[in-house]
Amino acid sequence: MMAKQVQQDQLYIGIDGGGTKCRATIYSKQHGVLGTGLGGPANPLHGLERTLESIMVSTQLALQDAGLRVEQVHELNAGMGLAGVNLPALYDKIMQWDHPFQQMFLTTDLHTACIGAHEGQDGAVIITGTGSCGFSIVNGESVNYGGHGFAQGDIGSGAWMGLEAVKAVLLDLDELGPTTRLSGIFKSHFNTLTAMGIAEQMAGQPSSVYAKLARLVFDAAEQQDEVALSIVTQGADYISRLAKRLLENNPPRLSMIGGLSEPLNKWLDPEIAKSVELPKQPPEMGAIYFAIKNVEQDLIKAN
Repeated sequence: MMAKQVQQDQLYIGIDGGGTKCRATIYSKQHGVLGTGLGGPANPLHGLERTLESIMVSTQLALQDAGLRVEQVHELNAGMGLAGVNLPALYDKIMQWDHPFQQMFLTTDLHTACIGAHEGQDGAVIITGTGSCGFSIVNGESVNYGGHGFAQGDIGSGAWMGLEAVKAVLLDLDELGPTTRLSGIFKSHFNTLTAMGIAEQMAGQPSSVYAKLARLVFDAAEQQDEVALSIVTQGADYISRLAKRLLENNPPRLSMIGGLSEPLNKWLDPEIAKSVELPKQPPEMGAIYFAIKNVEQDLIKAN
């Protein structure tokens, strides 16, 4: 296999960790992508141990996919883009990890998503998945908006839509709010007939569980349910305003990434929808570019 030829080649792993899943890609500059792996949630805001476990699961699966030995994890230069590490306390906790990699370079998932979307060139990116946030790099200056977390914001995200829908359904079932098609959909989804049955199943659930309900909200909105329409249009309005804020920095390109980027597009401000371009590379490749840049800079400093 090709991996056998890269024993002496510099190996990189790009890791993209979010609220729902963690993707890992192993890469060499000589041979390109060698293997990929997929793990569980990797947002340290919702659990540091779970995040580290997901990183290692995705790494081990990527090693296996590449035909590399498990112990070759020590040869990997890791570029890591994680949700939540824009908070300094979480960044510090990850940096204190006794990781198994040759080297580890940590930044936010926003940063690596932007690097990947524009292949290392200037640009802006909006992530609309479990959470939502915006980031741009123009002439070496970076800015980010949103990304404050599930409880504080993340409007327009899957988790936010799921939470808003659950709240609306509970009001409807208690006959304290407008009726909505979502109530019947959720009773079927949760296999219960009562508001308390839904509330009990969602009690204490992480953002990733709420995000899985977003597709049901889009389905109801397509059927012209007023409550679902209100949720989707409010979320799309926020994402449109977020895009306009990013475009004030004059990035040459704007991309949207995440599980909601496609279903949300038709609900965006028409001018914004037209300006959104497909990402050139996925976030895990952005993490690889980030690692390569840091390794090369360290070599320059050493010489």
